[in-house]
Amino acid sequence: MKVAQYRHEWKHEINLADRLALRARLGAVCQTDSYAVEGVYQIRSLYFDTPLDKALREKVDGINRREKFRIRYYNLDPSLIHLEKKSKWDGLGTKSVAALSAAEAQAIVDGELSWMPGSGRPLVQELYSKMKAQGLRPRTIVDYTREPFIYCPGNVRVTLDYNIRTGLGRTDFLNPGCPTIPAGENVTILEVKWDAFLPDIIRDAVQLKGRRATAFSKYAQCRIYD
Repeated sequence: MKVAQYRHEWKHEINLADRLALRARLGAVCQTDSYAVEGVYQIRSLYFDTPLDKALREKVDGINRREKFRIRYYNLDPSLIHLEKKSKWDGLGTKSVAALSAAEAQAIVDGELSWMPGSGRPLVQELYSKMKAQGLRPRTIVDYTREPFIYCPGNVRVTLDYNIRTGLGRTDFLNPGCPTIPAGENVTILEVKWDAFLPDIIRDAVQLKGRRATAFSKYAQCRIYD
């Protein structure tokens, strides 16, 4: 299991003109992600929640210490699937990651969990324990397009996320034909993540007049219809 250190994070809700301006600025100073195809990739995630929507409510209520689980893959290619746990504490974030096969991901979706305690992966075992103790279950699909930018000093990662779509409670996320619909207004989310320091060149590049940090959640946005 890969565990990242706690990192700083900014989120800003921006418009198309902002996105075009940032794309030009960031493209001049940053590297692109090796997984990106022509500068972008498609992300599909399946988020988990309890019967009482613990993850959703903690996000909406701004609970200081919270976590959420999801399964994710890229460009509709199931050869690389990640189980992820995102944790927040005092405004800092971290992410734990474990690999899943397509068969394992489908087994979790289908509620076939008996293999998980013996998987040898602590994050898979943790998800199993919380599925049993808290009733955690797959809740909905979240699709979106991401433009990633990397700046090595400070371990900075800047992303532009848009075309956010919801699966309306569907959980068959390995099905490439699973229908999704736009999740509300067509906004772009600027995310800036860094370790100990944010270099001035990036701080200046992402400055937008009249934009303030927001607590936007793609998962919460995709739950507006259910």
